[in-house]
Amino acid sequence: MNGGTIKDKKSIKKIRELKIEGGKLIRCKIEVKNGKIERILLSGDFFLYPEESITQLESGLKDLEIDDRKSIKRVITKFFRGVETVGITKEDLIKIICSF
Repeated sequence: MNGGTIKDKKSIKKIRELKIEGGKLIRCKIEVKNGKIERILLSGDFFLYPEESITQLESGLKDLEIDDRKSIKRVITKFFRGVETVGITKEDLIKIICSF
């Protein structure tokens, strides 16, 4: 897993990349402020249907405590009940987001 960190006085911005089975790449850009997810952007070599559902997942993760793995897993698990995916699993997303 690759990544970097940018800090300023108000928040921490991090980027992680994860190579998953089959050589696919998941990229997660995250901004954490006061221990909570302020912004998150997920991208990579995967497809979701409906396509706009990724923004719903990102919105669902916003304001969660970055260390609250149980809530992060709950949001991702619920999300996967309503979408079709190609090239990514819920475990892949849990792994990359919980790596912060």
